Amino acid sequence: MGAFVFDQPPLLSRGTFDRADEVRDEPDRMVAGWSTAKVLRVDAGGRYPVDADGALRWADAAEFGDHPPADAVFLAHTDTDLWTVRVDELDGKTADPRRGAVRLDPDEAGLLATALGILNWHATARFSPVDGAPTVPARGGWVRRNPETGVDEFPRTDPAIITVVHDGADRILLGRQAVWPDRWYSTLAGFVEPGESLEQCVIREVHEEVGITVREPRYLGSQPWPFPRSLMLGFSALGDPDEPLRFLDGEIGDAQWFTRTEVLEALDRGDEWLRGMPEPDIADGENAPRLLLPGSISIARALVEAWARTPA
Repeated sequence: MGAFVFDQPPLLSRGTFDRADEVRDEPDRMVAGWSTAKVLRVDAGGRYPVDADGALRWADAAEFGDHPPADAVFLAHTDTDLWTVRVDELDGKTADPRRGAVRLDPDEAGLLATALGILNWHATARFSPVDGAPTVPARGGWVRRNPETGVDEFPRTDPAIITVVHDGADRILLGRQAVWPDRWYSTLAGFVEPGESLEQCVIREVHEEVGITVREPRYLGSQPWPFPRSLMLGFSALGDPDEPLRFLDGEIGDAQWFTRTEVLEALDRGDEWLRGMPEPDIADGENAPRLLLPGSISIARALVEAWARTPA
């Protein structure tokens, strides 16, 4: 088949909002903008407030006082300054990002991904990895600083590859983690190791998970995945359906080659699953489809769809 590409970036990668990095170095400017700013509350589980339509529900910054709280993070400037802060509890209607983000517009989805990623980093970066000294937020929450030495620690993002393995024709290889219910299948993924290129990681991870050796890894696009703070780097790679599958690292409980027809039927049904969510309500028995695809928020779904809708 010919090369395939995303018809548009994955859901969490479509935002065009202004992160206004220069504002992070102007404490007086951030305080001056606080009176008209908006704040997105996020709880420890990643849930966030929404309105009746599922859009982000922002709070007035004045509810938090006359200046930004020490743990607030400056996100962006649109028509006003936008901030985020972690809270213990949320009131009113809320949503989970894995399911609710599909209802957000591109900028809101990107702002949510940014908020989750940076807040998750703060939750695990309260002490310096160098000497164990306590650190405090600085630059609008975009660094953590040792107040005694002035040394800064910057947000951590973990790179991971995610790969759609296909045979160059009409079959695609999808895997199911051992802890997942039957029929839940997705693309293969894993974290990049030190001293490893992205292409080397694709080859290694696929071999570790399903025992085959892929070739021609090709980069397609990326998406932030703030669970807790990853960057998913999407690839395609060619594999041989005649090569025996072996689940070497124990992470994958099953993998199967699916036809383009099966994948298109699954896409057209609109069925999808999300890790940690109940399995969709579909018919049981011999007529039940053998394939459920990952949720629309994921780059995995975008990779599968890009392959399936490109003619062989």
